[in-house]
Amino acid sequence: MTPNSGYAPLLDPSVLERLREELDDDEGVWKVFVQNFITYLPERNEKLRQALTTGDVTGSMDAVLSLKTSCQMVGAERLAGLAFDLEQALRHDILNTDPAVALPHLAAAHLRRIKQCSRQTTYLLQAALQKRPDFG
Repeated sequence: MTPNSGYAPLLDPSVLERLREELDDDEGVWKVFVQNFITYLPERNEKLRQALTTGDVTGSMDAVLSLKTSCQMVGAERLAGLAFDLEQALRHDILNTDPAVALPHLAAAHLRRIKQCSRQTTYLLQAALQKRPDFG
């Protein structure tokens, strides 16, 4: 991932295809996996928002890593990239700063794009669940 993660594709269909091939015992397992990602995405975003806005460094890192990893598992490339960018900011931008000040600034700088990308990604994943091997 690069700092220009806004240019990554929203969804990598090859990841979904591989997931479908690896988990598909009766067509249902991969769909449950993707549906669970969609279901828990708002909760992950909310945990991230709460941790950032309250200055919780450990909670912020945990939440952003959870978001990034889950995105990578379903091929949500752009959203994973945005989470990666925030992770890097958490690792570097708060080193010599009061977390109670720095983390809310990071929230302001990153959360709107993450929330917007989450909505777009959810829409594409829901469409992918209704189609089958062609995810694009």
